[in-house]
Amino acid sequence: MTDSDAFRLRVIHEGWNTFGIATLRLPDGRIVDRALEHHGEAAGVLPYDAERRCVLLVRQERVGPLYWGDPDPLPEVPSGGLDGKAADVTAIEEAFEEAGVELVELELVVQAYAMPSVSSERIWLYLAPYTSAARTGAGGGLAQEGERMVVEEVSLRDLARLMSEGNLRDMKTLVLAQALHLRRPDLFTAGPVDPSPEMVRGRRPINRSGHPSVTR
Repeated sequence: MTDSDAFRLRVIHEGWNTFGIATLRLPDGRIVDRALEHHGEAAGVLPYDAERRCVLLVRQERVGPLYWGDPDPLPEVPSGGLDGKAADVTAIEEAFEEAGVELVELELVVQAYAMPSVSSERIWLYLAPYTSAARTGAGGGLAQEGERMVVEEVSLRDLARLMSEGNLRDMKTLVLAQALHLRRPDLFTAGPVDPSPEMVRGRRPINRSGHPSVTR
């Protein structure tokens, strides 16, 4: 972040999140103040199995829904903060930590602002194919970070139903599910798929070598 005549930030709290008041100079010369939250950049990925026609999602308790009295964990794509790493590397690592799947190919869907009116967060969103043989880890997240995720394989038939009924309520997950539907509509036709959800707890990822390839 760089202060300029058009943007100046007065920090009022700095920790894992930074909160402040940004003073903006608008194109017509007016000066206005806006609240700003900053916690860095992130990446998320939707792993999909084209042969079995299913996706991998995770569920965990989230403070936002709980604030509104919504206790049921939302189905989400694996995701996490960049912490100084490249977005594609982060997506690969988070998929293994959270969903226990080793990904090789990534297809970039978008680099977008999650909530530009109040937050600086930028998030890279990817699609990634996988096979059942790539599920080599337990997933579940990192216990030492308080993560305890449920990992689910969801059929594309059920994913389409969740979208159409308005029940895919995490925004990044909805964007990626719609992107997959637009880019690979053939996968959403009827097929012999019956993935079974499973509940697993977090472990540390195994060491892996190599770098993901990204299709843009």
